[in-house]
Amino acid sequence: MVLDAHLLIVDDDERIRGLLQKFLVRNGFLVSVARDAAQARKILGGLEFDLIVMDVMMPGEDGVTLTRDLRKRLATPILLLTARGETSNRIEGLEAGADDYLVKPFEPKELLLRINAILRRVPQVKPAEPVRQILHLGAVRYDLDRGEMWRGDAPVRLTATEAQLMRVFAAHPGVALSREKLVSETGGEDAAQERAVDVQITRLRRKIEDDPKVPRYLQTVRGEGYMLQPD
Repeated sequence: MVLDAHLLIVDDDERIRGLLQKFLVRNGFLVSVARDAAQARKILGGLEFDLIVMDVMMPGEDGVTLTRDLRKRLATPILLLTARGETSNRIEGLEAGADDYLVKPFEPKELLLRINAILRRVPQVKPAEPVRQILHLGAVRYDLDRGEMWRGDAPVRLTATEAQLMRVFAAHPGVALSREKLVSETGGEDAAQERAVDVQITRLRRKIEDDPKVPRYLQTVRGEGYMLQPD
């Protein structure tokens, strides 16, 4: 297995997304998720991945169409998941540029074997200068690798809690995260800490937003929680 390989799971079924994410994280991968092709495009615009695991049958733009378009500019390996097992469907996916094709239902162990086989085939060339993963938030930029924030040339100091929250948000750009999830991801567990999240969000907005009262990048999603929406 490639250590710390970062995978993107694209599937419109929330239950399947959650199950795959938990399984792959337990097996040592970094995992981000997208609910459809549109959200996947946004995430891919700001982050680089070692492999994309994508469902074929999605509302709107399907997985084969997205694969074909991504291949015009990305060499990232793509593993397609589908309920269709006919030879013609597999050929269509492979011709679109997919590296492999797994038919549902499948055993999680088989998915893991397929992922590791694909990653082993990808040349592990170390660039002279590592490619930094940067999220742009207007005049502010956030370096995911270093956990650093900058406004222009000036560093923005983050408290330990703010830094933890930014790492969680940055791993799920464009995804609404509940207070409960934010607390659990940062090591907390009680209701008091959930209420404290609101305070931390207010402080983060002062450091990110041009107008913290009308947030553009760290948004409130009614009934769901908070979402980081980078440029």
